[in-house]
Amino acid sequence: MTNNRLAEFDHQWQTITRGTVDVLPEEDFQQKVKDSLAGKRGPLRIKQGFDPTSPDIHLGHTVGIRKLRQFQELGHQIVLIVGDFTSMVGDPSGQSATRPKLSYDEIMKNAETYQDQFFRILDKSKTEIRYNGEWFKEMSFAEIMELATKFTVARILERDDFSKRFKAGVAISIHELFYPLMQGYDSVAMKADVEIGGTDQTFNLLAGRTIQEAFGVEAQAILTMPILVGLDGVKKMSKSLGNYIGIEESAREIFGKSMSIADDKIYEYFELATDVTLEKLEEIKKSLSNPDVNPMLIKKELGEKLVEMYHPEGSGKAAREEFERVFSQKKLPDEIPEMTVADLEKIEIDPSKIFLVHLISKAKMAKSGSEARKLIKAGAVTIDDDKITDVDHEFELTGEMILKVGKRRFLKLID
Repeated sequence: MTNNRLAEFDHQWQTITRGTVDVLPEEDFQQKVKDSLAGKRGPLRIKQGFDPTSPDIHLGHTVGIRKLRQFQELGHQIVLIVGDFTSMVGDPSGQSATRPKLSYDEIMKNAETYQDQFFRILDKSKTEIRYNGEWFKEMSFAEIMELATKFTVARILERDDFSKRFKAGVAISIHELFYPLMQGYDSVAMKADVEIGGTDQTFNLLAGRTIQEAFGVEAQAILTMPILVGLDGVKKMSKSLGNYIGIEESAREIFGKSMSIADDKIYEYFELATDVTLEKLEEIKKSLSNPDVNPMLIKKELGEKLVEMYHPEGSGKAAREEFERVFSQKKLPDEIPEMTVADLEKIEIDPSKIFLVHLISKAKMAKSGSEARKLIKAGAVTIDDDKITDVDHEFELTGEMILKVGKRRFLKLID
């Protein structure tokens, strides 16, 4: 390699491997990059699959998406696979039981929102989006059987999640065994050079290499990314667990949720969920190790950064100022949603006899009546600063009243 090409390779390789866990097999991956730079092959086809099992993309998803953006900036081709068919199976990775099955309509509705959100990070003009239903819909039963011959049951049972369930006598449905084969066949259909996934996807990614080779396609290299821990500080970020920060959430919500990140996870969030420089990361690490520095100050800086990534310039500072005003100075936010008597009547609530649980759920301050009851029992609901813990609480609207649910949801009721 010439000096210029060697320098370009070093730059690409440093960018590609930053913040990753495993590069498999490393020599193979490096050769693909070198061949691309030498013009022996075109831009690498970098694949990542997303199953739209819920409508929103959260920060956990963005760890891989931001890596895809880096590949785009290096001149490679990004291929996003929207798993309209794999979603109907449900990825068994890390699952202790069979996933609930979604309808095709639910999946496609979620997929629409995914596409909008992908391009808050990726360059749309340089992104190829494919649905794996394109090829799975066309496969005959004979072709499905042929795919099934490419993998063994023994290999499938090497997976921790399957082996644990098998030993514990927990049911494993036959359709679940097809998931890694289907994900692997996506790589065949797309002739993927590289596939990205979280560390919990390692088995599926390696299966993709096996399936590609079985179909006479050059085996992909693999890049695994760390798993972003959720707001509980323990489990993987997940909407179903409620420990997530969604990129479509309001600036207030993103900042407020950021303040609940565990102190020992602040650096991890900076590293995996933001685009700060390596120099800045080192500065953050030193600050966090200094006992004289309050971690909350660094956490507020993180909250500002996360808001600015998905909202207009200045939104992070504004969200921080509002948070400090509301929570540090115990004042109300500048903007609070309002409901008048007419608004209450539209959602079938009698202003003279308001059942608190119904108001919270119908005003969408909680997902359901049962969640509203839990919040009330937990002491997370106040009316004009008076804590309400009676789940059967009823009241009459008089004048102006401020309902607060949790830490960040406010509603002004106006008579």
